[in-house]
Amino acid sequence: MRAMTGPRFERDPLVALRSGDPLPFEAFVRAWTRKLVAYFHHQGASTSRAEDLAQEVFLRLYRSAARYRPRERFSAYCYRAARNLWIDECRRTTARADGSRARSEERVPLESLGVHVAPDKALLVAEEDGNLQRLLGELPSGQRAVFELTYPEIGALLEIPVGTVKSRMFHAVRRLRSAWREKLQREGVA
Repeated sequence: MRAMTGPRFERDPLVALRSGDPLPFEAFVRAWTRKLVAYFHHQGASTSRAEDLAQEVFLRLYRSAARYRPRERFSAYCYRAARNLWIDECRRTTARADGSRARSEERVPLESLGVHVAPDKALLVAEEDGNLQRLLGELPSGQRAVFELTYPEIGALLEIPVGTVKSRMFHAVRRLRSAWREKLQREGVA
């Protein structure tokens, strides 16, 4: 069997670490720090919290090297570890306080993005944003997850094909559209 080389087939960092070679794991940490910080930031963590969570993923991976068995692409394994950590983080946050309030307080004001909104419109935008966040929160977890990552990332995390991810996105959007129409009809707007 020919050894696979090149950036696509680099040595699995945890297998290398287990065998006493820390260099691939160190290279992995350098290469993936930004990706994991971006992932956690995208999930709703502040920048400093996202950095802490990324470090926690690396620490967990490092500690698990002795019992790690490669059964999939290492990137999928890493994203699943990050997702599990994020779920733990959300549970802790929810136990301490209302998670939706904490997340909405971290939102960036539109003005800081260079968008100027008239005061009367700002209230409507805030209300619509809150309504949309509630509707997203009511989606089943599989459908809600497709709004948070790229299709290949979602497929790797959920261990489903990209086509299934696209199908879930389609159904989630359709469900949101329907819920939005119903909300507007109840309010007499539509």
